[in-house]
Amino acid sequence: MKQELALRIQLENPPADVDFSLQKGSGTNYTILQKQRSGTQALVFECTVAVKLGADNQPDFAGVVVQGTPANRFIYINIGKSAGQFDSIWSRRLKIPLKGITTEMIEETTDDSSLVLETKVPGTGKDGGPACGTVKPFNGWYLAANTSSTSSTVP
Repeated sequence: MKQELALRIQLENPPADVDFSLQKGSGTNYTILQKQRSGTQALVFECTVAVKLGADNQPDFAGVVVQGTPANRFIYINIGKSAGQFDSIWSRRLKIPLKGITTEMIEETTDDSSLVLETKVPGTGKDGGPACGTVKPFNGWYLAANTSSTSSTVP
């Protein structure tokens, strides 16, 4: 049975004056969602994804922001030119892994709408520019209070 799962990604300490967005779609056929310009605060992206149990009895994710193969699902955060900031020197994407989300975590959030699954990821890479590639180290997902309305999330 498919369920909807609320997710929140906090991008911490990104370099200033760079646009970031969620990616909807794949390849060169994508649109940007929730575009935000970095400043002094963390950037927050919220979305919902569909989840069901896969053939291996592990969660499998789907939806307009989900990328990758069943064993390696992730969400892209687009950066600079990739996020529609065409005068930016940056053209990057950051992979936010969905790995590590357990069936127990899914059950808790779907049973209690006051909860959301959240992750915090670094916004700045080793080169001082926006973080890109797969988040490393990735500290995983955890249960957090759902502080926003579901109408502001991406389907």
